[in-house]
Amino acid sequence: MIAATAVEPVEPAARVVDPLTPSKIQAGHLDRLAVVYVRQSSVQQVMEHRESTALQYALRSRASGWGWPSDRVVVIDQDQGQSAASAEGRAGFQKLLAEVSLDHVGLVLGIEMSRLARSCRDWHQLLEVCALFGVLLADTDGLYDPRDYNDRLLLGLKGTLSEAELHVLRQRMHQGRLNKARRGELFNHPPIGYVRLSGAGGGSELEIDPDQQAQGVVRLIFEKFDELGTINAVLRYLVKHQILLPIRAVARAERGQLQWRAANRQTLRNLLRHPVYAGAYTWGRRPIDPRAKVRVRE
Repeated sequence: MIAATAVEPVEPAARVVDPLTPSKIQAGHLDRLAVVYVRQSSVQQVMEHRESTALQYALRSRASGWGWPSDRVVVIDQDQGQSAASAEGRAGFQKLLAEVSLDHVGLVLGIEMSRLARSCRDWHQLLEVCALFGVLLADTDGLYDPRDYNDRLLLGLKGTLSEAELHVLRQRMHQGRLNKARRGELFNHPPIGYVRLSGAGGGSELEIDPDQQAQGVVRLIFEKFDELGTINAVLRYLVKHQILLPIRAVARAERGQLQWRAANRQTLRNLLRHPVYAGAYTWGRRPIDPRAKVRVRE
């Protein structure tokens, strides 16, 4: 009779970490994905700042050098041309948060922390999720573990500086717009019947639309308003005689092209109240309500 012997279960071999790999990277990190987050703030930067984009994509080799197989390095670049001022509308950042929350990610790489978020709210949300699931973060300056006190302090400081930098940039741009407005050269969209010309010094000025029919329609509107006395009466006259308004398109594909559109009361109201028709330049007449992100009606 053969005696039975107990056999202990054999556990799968653990992944061996290269001695040259930073000590913060453990086998549990290597078993998950390394995610490279790529982002540029605007379409113009994507088209013109190609070297920055190339540097961000090159972070894949850094993850491979730390022990991640090339097929386990994922690039998230859906946010190209998107600002990091908010997570709203950034599908790539939302995907990154989801993958981290599903415990699929061991390392997140970005060329700098401001690429990930320039809002402290979004930044600390990412840090909390990464700390909860043991995810490392890396940029060109180093490798960080959000569960480590010193690393968490440094990451928090980097997030604060990224948000502050965004406010500084916005303030500079706002001061530039104010300076341009003081010279009477700032026009967001020319009013109906005018076109904008770029000056030699980088400024801009308005001139009457060269289209004779467009000029005639604008003059007709003011003449009929003097005659009829109300916007509604002018609108009824335009609709009755099938008179369209000359609108210069502002979209990129059709920018500057003259289009003829049906009149409506709000468009007529804006036209008749615009100071430029009286020879006066104004900018910033209507404040913006930050709660609703809409202009406050006068």
